[in-house]
Amino acid sequence: MENNGKYALITGATSGIGLELAKLFARDGYNLVITARDIAELDETSSQLRTFGVEVLPIPKDLFDREQAFALYADIKQRGLEIDVLVNNAGQGVYGKFDKTDIDRELGIIDLNIASLVVLTKCFLTDMTARKSGKILNLASIASKLPGPWQAVYHATKAFVLSFTEAVREEVKDTGVTLTALMPGVTDTDFFNKADMQDSKAVQDEDDLADPADVARDGYEALMEGKDKVVSGLKNKVQIAVSNLTPDSVVAHQMNEQQKPVEQQ
Repeated sequence: MENNGKYALITGATSGIGLELAKLFARDGYNLVITARDIAELDETSSQLRTFGVEVLPIPKDLFDREQAFALYADIKQRGLEIDVLVNNAGQGVYGKFDKTDIDRELGIIDLNIASLVVLTKCFLTDMTARKSGKILNLASIASKLPGPWQAVYHATKAFVLSFTEAVREEVKDTGVTLTALMPGVTDTDFFNKADMQDSKAVQDEDDLADPADVARDGYEALMEGKDKVVSGLKNKVQIAVSNLTPDSVVAHQMNEQQKPVEQQ
């Protein structure tokens, strides 16, 4: 497809769901602004995405620092670029019982998953509503609907993302701007390595891991259709439907059994 002249900004675009989303935008002719911490990975990803015939601008930022989210917006404005689609994909978790995990790491995750997402949404949404067009895709998770023993902070951040997305979506519903939440389940990405979660029962069965390309496709289609949210995968849809009818304490116990280390099963 020919370059459509529009720009999509994707955070955490060098691997997993973010990379697959970048490919979908590129295939549809969107120019890309991609950001991640690793400059070498950004450059490699940029070269890969340019094969689609679109412009790719890599901007290295560490969104564990909320001030770098403001800096990312400033960099893009300074270049005179108009972002038509914002994808807040970057996110991370940490695995373990809350009384044993590192609080500084968790505060960093809160800054990445929540603060930087809020900053980027605020900045670009203001521009979008002023011109009465734009789309935002926020990576939530089925974790947003489930209490998460062994990942208490991560699940809580994703509950924030979902609630925030749905609230702001309602506020701007008459402006021509839409917000969509993508809610995948366990997906075959580097998330679990970064979260030190390899021992969890939840990731032991590779057959249960979703393909990030399938998750990205679900999110991309929902975004383009202007939907409020999408749960990716039939199994995850069923799990959420059942959990909605189950007491939270029971769901928390079930999640504890799913998430705890294999040697404790």
